[in-house]
Amino acid sequence: MATIRIGIGGWDFAPWRGSFYPAGLPRARALEYASRALTSIEINGTFYRHQTASSFAAWAAATPEDFVFAVKAHRATTHGKVLADAGAAIDRFLNSGLSALGPKMGPILWQFPPTRKFDSDQAAAFLRHLPPHLDGRVLRHAIEARHPSFDDAAWISMLRAAGVASVIVDSDKQALRGDRTADFCYLRLQRNTQAAPDGYDAASLDAWADRLLRWRSGRKVTDLDLRHPAPMKGRGGVDCFVYFIGGDKARAPDAARAMIELVQK
Repeated sequence: MATIRIGIGGWDFAPWRGSFYPAGLPRARALEYASRALTSIEINGTFYRHQTASSFAAWAAATPEDFVFAVKAHRATTHGKVLADAGAAIDRFLNSGLSALGPKMGPILWQFPPTRKFDSDQAAAFLRHLPPHLDGRVLRHAIEARHPSFDDAAWISMLRAAGVASVIVDSDKQALRGDRTADFCYLRLQRNTQAAPDGYDAASLDAWADRLLRWRSGRKVTDLDLRHPAPMKGRGGVDCFVYFIGGDKARAPDAARAMIELVQK
């Protein structure tokens, strides 16, 4: 059965101490605690610097057997001047030790800078650089393209052909689109707020929970705008990866735990 995994970005954030993390919990045990309260975490430190195989192995060892990470790709892979020339940076990132996560390695997030405009030739070249496997393990790729020019049916067609997920973003900075382009969904929900009891607007949480349950069971989601409506190949539900990232980051764990409760009802 398809799964819904819900979490936050990173696990070391000072305002979470004493709110999400119990008072007195050693900083070294933050991942151990977070991975038992949530079902996934998006590793974002990998965006700023290359990690080592020993770090990835230690993170895997600190988490439960059924836990899964998403990994945010190093910015050198997506922020270079020429996107088509990203091959070497992609290879360096993928071979920096990710395989040490073993079965706990989930999707890889490739985040384009908000200034990068859609160029079909450059985008196609980048997609060709994304390998389907790493050390014998199938890779799941997801791209967050933030410039409005990517709000284009041609981009969605390219992602579908490559089997790469278009990241679904709930944010003031991007248009909300619900196009499914891969055999999984990747969501980044960025409206965390202190004003809401659960850290996210209650009606929005309910709506997202309904969509997640529909995607997981193979039912259609009909209340999101699409850039390029098209039937997905195959039938049945898909795995969903959901991360509460932006807005008031201090409330992200609260929103994530509230969502976990909703989809488990």
